Amino acid sequence: MAAATPLIGAPPVEDPKYKVVTPFKPSAHPGMPGPFPGQVVKVHSEKSLDTTTDTADPAVVKQMVSAGMKSLTGDANEADAWRRFISPTDVVGIKVNCSGAPRICSAPELVGAIADNLVAIGVPAANIYVYERFDNQLRTVPYAKFLPAGAQTWAAESSRGSILGYDPHTYLETSFFGEEDTRSNLVRLVAEKLTKIINVPNAKEHQAAGVTGCLKNIAYGNFSNMDRSHRFEVTNTKTFIGALASTEPVRSRVVLNIMDGLRGVWHQGPFSREERFRFYPKLMMFGTDPVAMDRQLIDLIEAKRKAEGATSLWERSRDFLGDNRDPKFNRYIREPGHIEQAGKLGLGVYDPEKIKVRVIEL
Repeated sequence: MAAATPLIGAPPVEDPKYKVVTPFKPSAHPGMPGPFPGQVVKVHSEKSLDTTTDTADPAVVKQMVSAGMKSLTGDANEADAWRRFISPTDVVGIKVNCSGAPRICSAPELVGAIADNLVAIGVPAANIYVYERFDNQLRTVPYAKFLPAGAQTWAAESSRGSILGYDPHTYLETSFFGEEDTRSNLVRLVAEKLTKIINVPNAKEHQAAGVTGCLKNIAYGNFSNMDRSHRFEVTNTKTFIGALASTEPVRSRVVLNIMDGLRGVWHQGPFSREERFRFYPKLMMFGTDPVAMDRQLIDLIEAKRKAEGATSLWERSRDFLGDNRDPKFNRYIREPGHIEQAGKLGLGVYDPEKIKVRVIEL
C-alpha cells in the first residue's frame, strides 16, 4: 500500500520528456532482459567474508561464481555457462561500482574471478576493461592485484567534470529544472571499444533512487551529468534510470548481471561512511534480467531496514524528510519505483509472482 500512496504535501513532478540521440541500432537479441527473463539465482555462503577483518575469501568467492553461473544457465561446465554470453572475440567491460569505496564497492575478489573466467574461455586479458566513471574512486580499490596480467582498468573522468571520456554523439537529453547542461553523454569506452558488458553492482540503499542495484549501476554508471536528476527533495530518478538503461548500445551490450551482496549499505547510501549502516548479507545474485534482480534487492534492503526500525524505502511523506543520521529520516523522497518503471520499458520482469528465484547455500 505504501508504494501506491501519493506523496502527502509534495507538488506533483511531471514526467520529463526524454530525447535519445544514438547512432547505435538495437541488437536482434539485446542483453536486457536477455535469455533468462524473470530468473534470479542467489548464492549465499557464510564462509565468503570474515566480518571481523572485513576480508573476503577469494576461493569461496570463486565457488560462489561457479555455482551461480551454472545454476543460471543449467550447464554442468562453468566454461560453457560463460560461453553463452561471451566469445573470445569480444572486448568485455566489467562495470564496477566504487561510489562507496574503498569499503563498500564491487569486491576485487569477485571482479578478479570474473576476469579469470573470461580468460579461461579465450578472451585476451588485454580485451578486459574494469571501468568506472571516476578515477579517484576507482584507484582506491586494488583491482589490479586480482586481475590477470594485461587486463586494464579505465575511468571516464581522470579529473572530476572532464568531458573527454564521453561520446559526444550518443546522449540522452532532457531538462529537469532549467539547468544549463541538459545532456547526459555515454561513456566513450562503451561507444568505441566494448562489445559486451558484465554489470557488477552492490547491494546498497540509495537516498534518492531507493536502491543502487543493477539498473542504477548500468544507467548512472555509463553516462555523464546524471546527478542533476536528484538535486532536490522530489527527484526524477523514477524515470531517468530506466531511460538511460534502455538507451542503445547499453541495452544490447549488458549481457550479464552479477550483484555483489557480500557487503551492503542499508541507509545513507551510497556514500555512507558510518559503520552502523553497513551489513553483511554474504550473497551474490546472478541473472540477465536487471529488473527481477533489483526487485530482490528491494526486499533485502527493506527487511534490514525493518529489523533496524528504519522507515520504509516506499515512505513518501515529507514528515520523514530531514537529517538522515537518524534512519527514520532521509534527504529525498526515495523512488524505488524506478525498478517497476524500467520493467514497463521492457528491461525485465517486476511482478514478484512471475519471478523465479533459486537459492544456493555453500
